[in-house]
Amino acid sequence: MVSVNTAATRKTKPVARPQPSLTQVPLRFRDDPLLWAGWLYAHDGMTQNQIAKAMGVSRATVNNYIAEARGRGIVNLTMETSRLSEFMIAQALIERFDLSDCIVLPSVSEGRSLTERLGETGARVLERLIRPGDAVGVSWGRTLLEIARHVAPTRLPDLSVVQVTGGSSLKSEFSPEICVSRLASALTARQVGISAPAVVSSAAVRRVLMDEPLLRAQFDSARAVDKIVFGISSSRRDATIHRSGPFAREDLAHASLQRAAAVIAGRFIDDRGRAVQGPLDERTIGLTLKEIGRIKFRIAVAGGPEKTTAILAALRGRHANVLITDADTGHAVLQAEGMPQELGALNGTRRTQVQGGNRMKTKKLINDPANIIEEMLEGMMKAHPKHLRQLEHSPRSVISVEGPREGKVGIVVGGGSGHEPTFVGYVGKGLADACAIGNVFASPPPDPILECTKAVSKGAGVLYLYGNYAGDVMNFDMAAEMAAMEDIEVRTVLTTDDVASAPIDQKEKRRGVAGNFFVFKVTGAAADKMMSIDECERIARKANERTFTVGVALAPCSLPQTLRHNFEIGPGEMEIGMGIHGEPGVTREPLGTADDVADDILERIFAELDAPEGSTVAVLVNSLGSTPLMELYVINRRVAERLERKGISVHATWVGLYCSSLEMAGMSITLIHLDDELTELLDHPCDCAMFRAG
Repeated sequence: MVSVNTAATRKTKPVARPQPSLTQVPLRFRDDPLLWAGWLYAHDGMTQNQIAKAMGVSRATVNNYIAEARGRGIVNLTMETSRLSEFMIAQALIERFDLSDCIVLPSVSEGRSLTERLGETGARVLERLIRPGDAVGVSWGRTLLEIARHVAPTRLPDLSVVQVTGGSSLKSEFSPEICVSRLASALTARQVGISAPAVVSSAAVRRVLMDEPLLRAQFDSARAVDKIVFGISSSRRDATIHRSGPFAREDLAHASLQRAAAVIAGRFIDDRGRAVQGPLDERTIGLTLKEIGRIKFRIAVAGGPEKTTAILAALRGRHANVLITDADTGHAVLQAEGMPQELGALNGTRRTQVQGGNRMKTKKLINDPANIIEEMLEGMMKAHPKHLRQLEHSPRSVISVEGPREGKVGIVVGGGSGHEPTFVGYVGKGLADACAIGNVFASPPPDPILECTKAVSKGAGVLYLYGNYAGDVMNFDMAAEMAAMEDIEVRTVLTTDDVASAPIDQKEKRRGVAGNFFVFKVTGAAADKMMSIDECERIARKANERTFTVGVALAPCSLPQTLRHNFEIGPGEMEIGMGIHGEPGVTREPLGTADDVADDILERIFAELDAPEGSTVAVLVNSLGSTPLMELYVINRRVAERLERKGISVHATWVGLYCSSLEMAGMSITLIHLDDELTELLDHPCDCAMFRAG
């Protein structure tokens, strides 16, 4: 078993060694061929001959690299996934969006802002890429200013820095003029500006200005740049562009921009990366998106959770071919797009199973992994024709055959596949009216969510219920915005029942797991009783606040595309609090008895469950995939004992497979603290494909 230890490359001074002679080290390996060789050897499982060919060096050089890597602890006998996660995210972004290269920074760094760290990394990339005679195009923004601040002084002959947008009349510290001036000064390069504002009063004025010989020559220089560096701005109302950009407030409020998701060098794009045409675009002076797309190196530098949607839009439109971002943002982008097969658990400290230098493969009853979701849905529709139907024009949108009644609040749920029966299994009378389905462990895109919304909208509004994951939040929010444009009122309640995923004072950051079962059940009942959207939302929030889950993992699962375990856990170990995508838990401990495990979980729940003696709860003992009913009932026996000793009554109990993580071994315990209102709604009749009550 081998590993790449990235920390070693940062802490140890490199010794003298030959450099690759034919092929440059990819940017993500920070100009360190040892790290590159270690990655190819440890992660990609290449032979030394294959590594030599990939790196453009001799086999003897590769042998020296591997020997030195072992000596310095870069390659050793354990593979720590947490140290590889940034590279795994970078590789997945490269493959998903056809990038030339990608650098992903660690998300946590004490004492330094993300903008500063992105700017410093952008400066290092720019220093490496620029050549004598280059012309470098620059847009504007805080990150661009940080790049200029961190770039090392250099003196390359015939180097120029070119402004690619018009200027700003605002007194902003990061206007186009200042960003270009600072970078040109740092590089000791010639500065080429644009002698016009970024936005003019009319399209006619723009046409006149663009015919001026001086401006035409400046734009000829901008179109001829070899490289362009730009930030990616969100178009959200709280984004910097609304406060200190070159655009007037009334321009940004124009109807044509309501579907804008991002801004690149002054040009607006929608969530698919397509140009947003409108009056503002016709008055904007700067390179067009098509002109930017012709530039060989298009380097985007952006990060932070508020920019996830914007970065995804830019990548979908192929507006950048080199990306610099942070791990949390990169992971969120991949989740929103449909997490690729390379990414199992990215943020843990687990080891990946390796046998004979290659990760062990698992067995599944599947055909083509690329079609597994469609084939699953086809089988599901044939098994449950009285409960479920697909929309013909949107097969990832599954609707209840019962259909929402006129005047009833529509309930839409959704999330990644691999958790069945959650989410699609809870579509039916008295529960959810529709479900949007994503790829394995990945959020559904906005389009099927919107189609579900339109299908169940019957005049009383639509309520979204789903787990608190970055990709889901982003895509459901986008769908809600699109629904609002069609005059459909949408409310959202995130489920946050996973006690282990964040401390109680940060409960809003917790994940939604098996507790979805109870929140879906009582909210679906409220809608079925024709309650208003205000009441349905109130009940959903109340149920979520009173629902608590903790799970324990005993063995990993494997994705259909990889047939490889997404983490490793020892034969005598268990992980308390692991998430349903393999996210790390709160502790890894020796495997205890069933009673010990149940007690550990319950103590964590009791610490937050405000249920004094005489209270009533409902219980869910849930398999995460492969833990059998025999073991679940043993666990339930202990749960019942502990609740009885606390003087807490159990109104109802469910034991079985209700929220899975593919074939993961393990289980979770969920308690919901009931009152009279929730008890009545929990008992309300429902009938769906995988659950029936009343």
